[in-house]
Amino acid sequence: MRIKRITPTRLTALAAGLAAVAVLAAPTTAGADGQDEGFSAARLAAAGASVLRADVAGTAWHTDPANGTLVVSADSTVSEADLARIRREAGRDAGALRIERIPGKLSKLISGGDAIYASSWRCSLGFNVRSSSGTYYVLTAGHCTDGAGTWYTNSSRTTRIGATVGSSFPNNDYGLVRYDNTSLSHPGTVGSQDITSAVNATVGMSVTRRGSTTGTHSGSVTGLNATVNYGGGDIVYGMIRTNVCAEPGDSGGPLYSGTRAVGLTSGGSGNCTSGGTTFFQPVTEALSAYGVSVY
Repeated sequence: MRIKRITPTRLTALAAGLAAVAVLAAPTTAGADGQDEGFSAARLAAAGASVLRADVAGTAWHTDPANGTLVVSADSTVSEADLARIRREAGRDAGALRIERIPGKLSKLISGGDAIYASSWRCSLGFNVRSSSGTYYVLTAGHCTDGAGTWYTNSSRTTRIGATVGSSFPNNDYGLVRYDNTSLSHPGTVGSQDITSAVNATVGMSVTRRGSTTGTHSGSVTGLNATVNYGGGDIVYGMIRTNVCAEPGDSGGPLYSGTRAVGLTSGGSGNCTSGGTTFFQPVTEALSAYGVSVY
């Protein structure tokens, strides 16, 4: 599921119950005492480069430093032949791969609903932010702002928010919309939760996601610096992997931990009924790129 073009949180989060994850391969090296030693950083980097070269849509991967392996998540569209191609491309580094199945299809989640609207799609608003000069903006997903001009608060597109003034997708997944309509309020909150700072995610961190399709769901961070291949050349890097669920229309929505902003919904697989896996753009990178801050 792609979380492309969604609303006040352009959410594309999917994840929550990575139930019945099938481990197809979990090779690690064993030392003389029989304990797993894992693979070196160089071997893991080489394995990651190999997965990228294999270019299989529906896969995502990140390093698990605790086990010294490269975790490759494969959605339901990835065939055994695709997995074999990944292993062949990895060659001598194939042993560093730990391949897991995730439910559903990795995608950017597009849907209609009560959120923020471009000309022909909707997303979720991530965070309201402002520059040092006092200009206010909407921070959301880049796959939402990609190709979008003007944004509106309603599906009939009669109440204007403003124009897209920044967009980075693929590679990254963040975009910026300026508040041109001075009659609109722009509170520094997510729902009723005040957001006062931004932080980098850590594995195990408790997080909450909010989106225009599925509302509020919580879970934890399960991986960092993940690469996600949505297909068609849409590859993003440095993503936060979570077990928080999401569905179409949630793209761009906020990931937060208490009062701290953490990420923007990019995409994932699964749903909020059976569970899934969702990836987020780190918010600190987006804030730095545009020179804005939460408040």
